[in-house]
Amino acid sequence: MLKLRAEIIQEIRSKTNTAELYQYLQSAIRLEHATIPPYLTALYSIKPGRNQEVVRIILSIVREEMLHMTIAANVLNAIGGHPDLNHPKFIPSYPGNLPMNIGNDLIVGLKPLSKEVLKNTFMRIEEPEDPINFPVRPNFMFLGTQEYATIGQFYQAIIDKLKELGTHCIKGNPNRQVVNEQWFSQDQLFAVTNLDEAVNALTIIVEQGEGTHNSPLDPEGAYAHYYRFAEIYHGRRLQKDSTVKEGYSYSGEPIPLEEDGIWQLVENSKTQYYPKGSRALRLVDQFNYSYTNLLNGLHRTFNGEPQYLNTVMGLMYELKLQAQEMVEITDPSLGKQVAPAFEYAAVNV
Repeated sequence: MLKLRAEIIQEIRSKTNTAELYQYLQSAIRLEHATIPPYLTALYSIKPGRNQEVVRIILSIVREEMLHMTIAANVLNAIGGHPDLNHPKFIPSYPGNLPMNIGNDLIVGLKPLSKEVLKNTFMRIEEPEDPINFPVRPNFMFLGTQEYATIGQFYQAIIDKLKELGTHCIKGNPNRQVVNEQWFSQDQLFAVTNLDEAVNALTIIVEQGEGTHNSPLDPEGAYAHYYRFAEIYHGRRLQKDSTVKEGYSYSGEPIPLEEDGIWQLVENSKTQYYPKGSRALRLVDQFNYSYTNLLNGLHRTFNGEPQYLNTVMGLMYELKLQAQEMVEITDPSLGKQVAPAFEYAAVNV
């Protein structure tokens, strides 16, 4: 379970007006975004046509992290704040801590997919307060628990404070709300125009990421992120199992993770790693420009141009194509495949 500094929860609970919550929802946007480059790097490390079920699982989680970032922006707009994404400090430094130093002993990097990354990074990021340790059949593997606050408790503190502040805290311009059924169903991404909608929206983030206390399922009936990553780690689908007291076990269809289907990417890639004038550097620079364009596009989307989300989602596809081109190149000095750096580049949109 990720450790969350208790002071952050105490700070949120001590606030007395809505404006004092802006920084925490901005941090929530940064936190949701911070998970996307590591997840995308793992996704891009999968060779074309290989590990396709794993691809589908990771892609579904990335898509929901985009949803969560949008929900946090909607709530920030609803209470009168302004999301801020288009500057270098918005991007975490990899390897490094997550925003707000959540999981202070967890260093998150940009690495190719592996069971080590799944267990020690991705499942730790998504670990719920009380993870349900379903048995694995035939190979039992146990994940321990500790007693620390979670990302879910961070969101719960914001929910509690919004309820305490009351209905008048929802005062933002409703025209800044992002709703787009082309990409996200209306029961997941909806306009936040009153307190109940704000609470429901933030609850979706928690339950899609962690599940509930007594079920691995989110409100839409899909497994929460933690359990989806666990399926890849254990190599089997999680399914109902009446023969175990937990009610579920990792005993469904195999989800093989074929290691020879993974590119061995340069870890925590930086532009400075690649020779001047090389094709590798050109592709990494190109990716950084597209990635920065994507952040600029999200900034526009969350600050009064909600229809711009369609353009942003198109940029996600562009990033994928650029990443696929670079990961097929071996850097001779590093002996590994060239990898995206997710660095800020000064661009105009």
